[in-house]
Amino acid sequence: MFSNRTNWHLAPNDLTRVLKDVRASGQEIFDLTISNPTEAGVRLDPEVVLGALVNPEATRYDPQPRGLIEARSAVCHYYREAHRVFDLDPDQLILTTSTSEAYSYVFRLLCNPGDEVLVPKPSYPLFEFLADLSDVKLVPYPLIYDHGWLMDFDSLYKAASSRSRAVILVHPNNPTGSYVTETERSALDAFCRDYASALIVDEVFLDYAHDGEPRSSFAANTDALTFTLSGISKISALPQMKLAWIVTSGPEQAVAEAGARLEVIADTYLSMNAPIQLAAPVFLDQRKVIQPILLDRLRTNLAELDGQLVHYPACTRLQVEGGWYVVLRVPAVESDEDLAIRLLRHAQVSVHPGHFYDFAGEGYLVLSLITEPETFREGIARLLRFVAH
Repeated sequence: MFSNRTNWHLAPNDLTRVLKDVRASGQEIFDLTISNPTEAGVRLDPEVVLGALVNPEATRYDPQPRGLIEARSAVCHYYREAHRVFDLDPDQLILTTSTSEAYSYVFRLLCNPGDEVLVPKPSYPLFEFLADLSDVKLVPYPLIYDHGWLMDFDSLYKAASSRSRAVILVHPNNPTGSYVTETERSALDAFCRDYASALIVDEVFLDYAHDGEPRSSFAANTDALTFTLSGISKISALPQMKLAWIVTSGPEQAVAEAGARLEVIADTYLSMNAPIQLAAPVFLDQRKVIQPILLDRLRTNLAELDGQLVHYPACTRLQVEGGWYVVLRVPAVESDEDLAIRLLRHAQVSVHPGHFYDFAGEGYLVLSLITEPETFREGIARLLRFVAH
């Protein structure tokens, strides 16, 4: 009765079942996995956020497949102001309700059923579901760790085939927190020329460089056909407002044809709603309020982790440049999932095991740095004591 593309294993995994049981027992859980900023004690002024939705223009239906010009212009202003991308045209943008929807648009644009998209490993597990729904095959290429994360271009070329249509980049990666370097960017452009492929670049965490130095956006990339994805979920910590986008850049003719085809895809769904689009300038401007707060939270928690790790030399954290997560290296005496389950049962600490993100081997835990500091401090203390014993 159902399609093969939805033939997923739907039963909850062991870690999810244990988390449910511990919550049901009434025990306090020190959640070091939180990714929702609205549940991390960080919220914008509700009068400003909700007031932006009260616009009489929203009573008029004006279906624009690429999105209302007011909203697209606000996104262009964000790139000019935050990332010095000065020549971005609103017509290079397609608005979507989420980056997940943006991925699906780009997959449908580029791929026939069975075509391949190269995806970094480790990276976010959502890609598997998005690829399945678009009948796309994911082919992993590894990131390697050597005093920082690097792309393995030998493995990237070995992974490519005549059916490769695109390379996914996460800039900075989730969960490694590593940015794509300028040298890697040039090599990726060359790869795309060799394989007639495109770049799909997820930049939702781009603004969260821990050193405070702005990183360049792929929205300005012109040497290869590039689709840059982002949105206000992370930029302004407003995941509930559902506003994201695709920026298409690269060779002029390819950009024009991609934009025309994406417009038809967007016109088929017309998923954007008017109040959110009209509020886009206000929502994007709220990044100036929320990002300093979140960056301070990230640095505070990272410093807390480093301070506690001094007393536990068997555990180390991997280098991180940006984003909301950090990877903790622990002794690999059992599977990461078994350790995460025991941490929940016996220390009431919730973490993500590394295999959720396709880490090679055991001994990796992924922690959220936007957790409230008091919870983070106690959770880390419990985690390190538990692992040490």
